[in-house]
Amino acid sequence: MNSELLNEFTFFVLAVFVGIEVISKVPTMLHTPLMSGTNAIHGIILVGALVIAAGASSPVTIIIGLLAVVLATTNVVGGFVVTDRMLEMFKGRQTTRTQEPVKPK
Repeated sequence: MNSELLNEFTFFVLAVFVGIEVISKVPTMLHTPLMSGTNAIHGIILVGALVIAAGASSPVTIIIGLLAVVLATTNVVGGFVVTDRMLEMFKGRQTTRTQEPVKPK
């Protein structure tokens, strides 16, 4: 194991711990705005995956680029679906008009 790989692995482990700490401290009311911001970032990742896939030349890189585009698209669409469902929870309950039951005479 060379020192560069060890450095990258150390950064990865530290980033995981920092991410867990940051996410666990987020109040419930901020989850929806943070999800929307995260979805925007994933949209940028999708554009990057498209650029990489467009420049692919060998069959292996074409397959990997296609896989990256599919996964990024799934991530973006799934994120917006979850955000939409979360926003539905904040809407007030819709009261529907029902007919009053007929009173027996």
